[in-house]
Amino acid sequence: MNTPLAATISFDQDTAGTLPTGWHAGVTGRGSPKWSVEADATAPSKPNVLRQSGSGTYPWCVKQDTSFADGYVEVKFKPISGKEDQAGGLVWRWKDRDNYYVARGNALEDNVSLYYTQNGSRRTLMYVDAPVPRNTWHTLRVEFSGKKIRVLLDGKAYIEMEDDHIAGAGAVGVWTKADSVTLFDDFSYGALTGIGRPGS
Repeated sequence: MNTPLAATISFDQDTAGTLPTGWHAGVTGRGSPKWSVEADATAPSKPNVLRQSGSGTYPWCVKQDTSFADGYVEVKFKPISGKEDQAGGLVWRWKDRDNYYVARGNALEDNVSLYYTQNGSRRTLMYVDAPVPRNTWHTLRVEFSGKKIRVLLDGKAYIEMEDDHIAGAGAVGVWTKADSVTLFDDFSYGALTGIGRPGS
């Protein structure tokens, strides 16, 4: 696959206790999410991670200078705690706080889910059982081209489908739900010319 645009962000150049440079954070719905760069001894690329430790309906944090329609986005995430949810997710084709796609892994439910959010309302497209143990680093990846969407967790494709609710270029970023305390690291993204077959 061609990757004319690609980048990996490890948050290691950012100051602890602050939002990463060039990122925009908020929430779909209500709440007070708290996104900040923090040092973490377990970080896949030391020393820093991006941590969400507040709460809100659907907290998100997006990379401001990203905008493409077809590509991939990937992140390592570690669910730490949460009574209502223990989720780590990715957003793409993000237009604004109320319109985007999201895929997430959930340690409370042990599943991977795909949603679209339109006019502030989240709609389920598919969810599949998958092992997502808490306090463990996982790799979540989404590949998207036209209507095609593929969601992978720890190298295995769990969801492959077509959907056209959110079209056109948009930003990419990370996402959580409710009271999830989640760590993120090694956020990467890029433009693709197509999605290969499973295992390719």
